[in-house]
Parts: sequence; C-alpha cells; structure tokens
Amino acid sequence: MEIDQVETFLAVATFGGFHRAAEALRISQPAVSARIRSLEESLGVKLFARSRGGLVVSEAGRTFKPHAEQLLRTAALARQAVHQSQPASGMPLQIAAALSISVYFLPDVIKRFQQAHPNVIVSIRPGHSKEVLNMVLAEEAEIGLARSLQHPEVETISLREDPLLLVAHARRGPAQARRAHLEKVASWPLIFYERGSSDWTLTHSLFRRAGLVPNVALEVDSIETAKRMVERGLGLSFLPQMAVGQELRAQKLMAIKVVDAERLERSLDVIHPRRRPLRPEARVFLQTVREAAMHDPRSSQPRRNLGRNST
Repeated sequence: MEIDQVETFLAVATFGGFHRAAEALRISQPAVSARIRSLEESLGVKLFARSRGGLVVSEAGRTFKPHAEQLLRTAALARQAVHQSQPASGMPLQIAAALSISVYFLPDVIKRFQQAHPNVIVSIRPGHSKEVLNMVLAEEAEIGLARSLQHPEVETISLREDPLLLVAHARRGPAQARRAHLEKVASWPLIFYERGSSDWTLTHSLFRRAGLVPNVALEVDSIETAKRMVERGLGLSFLPQMAVGQELRAQKLMAIKVVDAERLERSLDVIHPRRRPLRPEARVFLQTVREAAMHDPRSSQPRRNLGRNST
C-alpha cells in the first residue's frame, strides 16, 4: 500500500469518478485506474462498484475510507515532525486568500502576527476559492484561506461557520420584516455579486430549486459593493456573515430569516498541502489564524471551533 494509492482512492471517492479524480490530481486517467487496481489487489477487495447512478464506494471501500484519511493525516504529521527543527528560511510567507477573507478577516490576523514576528515578510495573493486552491497545489502559496474548500491533496481545517445571510437596510428594508418565505424574498429587489462565484451559484440555486425567478435589481463586482448598495437601501443581498457582522451589531443592517429554505451554509477554512511540510513561520501563522477565528468580533453569532476536517 502506497501513499499515492491511498490519496487516489480518496480522490475517486470524493469526486465520484476516475476522470474527475484524474483532473483533480493532475495525472492521467489510466494512472488513476492503475493505482486503484494495485490498491485493491493489495487489500484483496473491490473498493468501488458500478451502479445505475455511476461509480459508488463499495462496502469494503466505506470501511477503508476513515482509515485512509487517518493514514494521510499520519503521513503529514510525520513529514511535519521531520522538518520541525528546520530554521526559518527568510523567504516571504506566501498566503493565498479568498477576496472576502482578505478584506474582512486577514488585516487583524496580519497585525497580530507581525506584532509577534516583525521580521517575517507576509505576501497575500487574493483570488476566488478555486484560485486559492490552485495556488496552494502549485506551491505558489504555503497556506490558503477560503470558504468551504475541500480537496484530497490538501489538509482542510474548518475554523468556524460563515453562512450567507439575507440582509436589508435596518430602516428601509421590506416593512422591517425579520422572517419571510422564499417566494416573497424572490419578489424583493435583490443584489447579486461576483457572477459565477460560489456565493453567486449558491444563491441562484436556492431560487432555482424552488422554481422561482429572483428579482435581480443589481449585479455588482464584489461583496463590499453589494453591502454598500444595501446600506443605501437599493435592495437586499445574501452576504457572508463575516462581511456584515459589524453592521448587524450596530443595527445599520438587519438579517431576515427565510423560513421555508435551507440555510446557505459556508465555513471559513484554512488549507495547506498534505505532502509539503510547513515552515516554522507558516505553522505560527496557522496558529494565529486559528486563534483569530475563535475571537473575531465581526462574527455576529457565538463562535465555535469546527475542528479539523480532512477530505
């Protein structure tokens, strides 16, 4: 049994097929097939089975999956331990971060970190969640910060919840309603942002699944622009809790609960490669991020550490 084989098994289980796993791992589909076949031969069982819906994890595969995850975690810890005593390299600490996290979360983290480690240069590279993942996989960043991000080649630590909240101007909102049905929400002027982003897709899917067409009053370029439009009473928007916590507490904005639709769940995640040990300064930065997430005043709801969540 080899680490590559275990990693490939988890990729196929995560993405539901050899082709998508090959794309995620950046190897050929025959290589994926060969790794799975070798792993099955070493275990003496079939890890996947065909069904009408496509490829599914077999009963033996479901039994093996938590142990596979633990194997990768153990391998990562072993690499980390080997490099634990390595001195700082003096190279800038490269951090990739989703745009909203760069704006609303990272400034306080950087301030804390540089107060304790003034000689470490930090470079922030912003992008959408997929771009953050790609930068970490391509070794262009040591640590990535994004929302709800999972991949078999990275270790994901979910720091806390960061759901999308429907927010309106506190005094110019729709009759100051605190609760509403989705059909009513669809009729209100809505502000959407970052077309094609995960937030945009999540919000549109909410209405599409209910057979509703939202009344899109504005489409803007960013979360911050959308928030500014809501603050001026131009419409309502589904915005990350991280971005509006301060305004909710100050009662400049109000949150409206959609009573007949599921909550748009997101999480604030930090990722780093399983196979590449973190430098000492990166480990310290990671700990600073975790502490900041637990005590961030921008969260309008009680914080809770969601713990380590590996794919």
